[in-house]
Amino acid sequence: MKSMQAAVLEVYGRFNWKEVAMPSIADNEVLVKVSYAGICGSDQHIFKGEFHPRTPVPFVPGHEFAGHIVEAGKEVKNFVVGDQVAVDPIIWCGKCPACQIHHYPACTSLKLIGVDMNGGFGQYINAPEHTLYKVDPKIPPKHAALIEVLSIGFHASNRAGVKKDDTVVIWGAGKVGQSILQAVRTKTSNTLIMVDILQKRLDLAKKTYPDIHVINAQETDPVIKIKEITENKGVDIAFEAIGHFQDLPGRVNPLRGCIQSIRGAGTVCVLGLGDDPTPILLKELIWKEAKIVASRVSHGEFADTIRELEKGTLKPDALISDILHPKEIQKGFEMLETEPQDHLKILLDFTS
Repeated sequence: MKSMQAAVLEVYGRFNWKEVAMPSIADNEVLVKVSYAGICGSDQHIFKGEFHPRTPVPFVPGHEFAGHIVEAGKEVKNFVVGDQVAVDPIIWCGKCPACQIHHYPACTSLKLIGVDMNGGFGQYINAPEHTLYKVDPKIPPKHAALIEVLSIGFHASNRAGVKKDDTVVIWGAGKVGQSILQAVRTKTSNTLIMVDILQKRLDLAKKTYPDIHVINAQETDPVIKIKEITENKGVDIAFEAIGHFQDLPGRVNPLRGCIQSIRGAGTVCVLGLGDDPTPILLKELIWKEAKIVASRVSHGEFADTIRELEKGTLKPDALISDILHPKEIQKGFEMLETEPQDHLKILLDFTS
């Protein structure tokens, strides 16, 4: 039996870089040699056991990755050995009411490669053809590994209905918030605002897009500042990409802040996966006849992301704070846990 090296989550909180069996492929699958894989916020929850019992242990996580096809099943029609591919980790059932209307992110039994089954933190992975997106070989492999997280930004932008000349605020300057920022900037050249409590993340956003406004919620009331920036109109769209939030004296929670900062008939798009109830005052939403929409994973936006990468309109290097060898994965998770202000997207380099 052929073997490979993989980062195995042996128990919650502990990875082991070890030899495991190489996956075999079905007739409709390919075998991908992973080039780079990214550590996601969801991976951090998995690492700590917060997705239990959904996530099994021991297993190989990783749902943000890209690589090259080294073997293709006999039923694979549109891909060949040597193609660089990004793998969409979403596996939907195709039978539930959401799937029947082709709204796959809302599948009632949605599964993800790297969450519900072994993922991309190994040297090789098998993947069905329908999950593959061909990536131009001119796109660096490390950028290809960011397609999944950037696609989350594009999906959120689509869910919120971002249009040309919309004004937007993004609460949360982490991996997802920065991805939303990049996606939104391809759609509107108007005012963009980012809110966070970690100044280094705000500085990164400002360095990447010097024309945006950044607000440190520990120093300034974001709602008041947003009203000031927009001449008391409020923004067209507010994204909540924080989830777990820190209570700040004199500040409303981020979701309520989003509601307060939009204009009449504006939109709030929620992505943050917090576990605790978030209190809002519904009349603040009703008075504006505004709407709240939710956004989860992506829905074919890999194609949008790849197209924008090819055009050079995105800034993928801005997301990458560290590149580690996969055997250093334990260190990577500990870095993100203890020094969140210093690290954004950590990539694991399987090419070395």
